[in-house]
Amino acid sequence: MHLTVKLSTTLRDHVPGYIPEKGLQVTIPEGCTVGGLARHLNLPQQDIKIVMVNGRQHKADDLLRDGDRIAFFPAVGGG
Repeated sequence: MHLTVKLSTTLRDHVPGYIPEKGLQVTIPEGCTVGGLARHLNLPQQDIKIVMVNGRQHKADDLLRDGDRIAFFPAVGGG
C-alpha cells in the first residue's frame, strides 16, 4: 500500500531527509497498523501522542488502507 506521511516538529529528526513541505511517500505491506508504520519509520512510540489518519484521530492498533494520509504529532508543551 502507498501512504503519505507527515511528521510534526521533533518527530522529523528521526527520518533522515524528511522534507516537511512534501511529506514522505511510504510503501508498506497490506494489513499494517498505525503502530507498525511508526516502527517502520523508526519513530519512538513514547514520543507519539496523536496520530491523524485522513484528518481523524486514530490509535496504534488501527489498520491502514492504501492511499491513507497519516500525520504523527508529539506532545506539545507550553507554559
